[in-house]
Amino acid sequence: MFFRFCLTAVVCLIALECRADEATPRFAIVIHGGAGRISSDPAHRKARGEVLDRVLHDAKQRLADGAAALDVVERVINTLEDAPQFNAGRGAVFNAAGAHELDASIMDGRDRSCGAVAGVRTVRHPITLARRVMTDTRHVLLSSDGAEKFADEVGADIERVNNDWFSTKPQKARLKQIQAMKRPAAEHLMGTVGCVVLDTHGDIAAGTSTGGMTNKKFGRVGDSPIVGAGTFADNATCGVSCTGVGEDFIRNAIAYQISAQMEYAAKSLEDSVHHMLHHPRHQISGGIIAISAAGDITMQFNTDGMSRAAADSSGRHEVHVAE
Repeated sequence: MFFRFCLTAVVCLIALECRADEATPRFAIVIHGGAGRISSDPAHRKARGEVLDRVLHDAKQRLADGAAALDVVERVINTLEDAPQFNAGRGAVFNAAGAHELDASIMDGRDRSCGAVAGVRTVRHPITLARRVMTDTRHVLLSSDGAEKFADEVGADIERVNNDWFSTKPQKARLKQIQAMKRPAAEHLMGTVGCVVLDTHGDIAAGTSTGGMTNKKFGRVGDSPIVGAGTFADNATCGVSCTGVGEDFIRNAIAYQISAQMEYAAKSLEDSVHHMLHHPRHQISGGIIAISAAGDITMQFNTDGMSRAAADSSGRHEVHVAE
């Protein structure tokens, strides 16, 4: 009799836990801080990890409170754009002319709405301007002077700064070092930032922001503002943000390819990302973060490292700076 009572109690507890799990809305978030070689300076690595951990905690709380995926993606990337340890916003790399040109894109998985800006020079938060392109225009991508003029039209909602506000001593030193060595830009340190979110409403959003490559040619645009290459989101499949050698990701439409493999080849998120990073013929160099409609998270790269962080409603919380 006692055994039967204990067995019944255990079954009831399991049933209650299952119902509690079903009643708890699911959410997931994944962030990257760029793929490639990471600075060996311990202070730099520590600061990177602290920033990622802080934004991850904040995002988790907001998602648990019911925040929308788009809002969380923008907020996370805003914070990373202000963190000088990353190559986005303040801390952006220098181009060959000794200035900064910033790119960003954002996408809504509900209907594939998207917006992007390329080559902006005075916009403190390019991801915010990209979102305004999505919501306030009939276009997807505005570049250079056109994007700057649009920022003028939007007005006070878009914070403006002088171009040298983005400058940091480490990035300036890196430019001089690279120009002296005359090495191809593709070999340089990378620090693009990105975020993908699945919110408690079942909606997916993704965004990416970057300063590009150190010593890049004036006017060069990589994959970060190219929807389908560096960013993609579709509620039916997944959300994706990429980092690495942008030209590789553009040539192969990497972000969209991952979604397409899930939709048309019935591949898992993990397998789709792995296939694109290790394609036998179309090689790319970089990293990819993604979340599936089911809330699965993947963070993969084929470079020396990728700063990354992930969390979800099950209690997962992890931050990796370099390995």
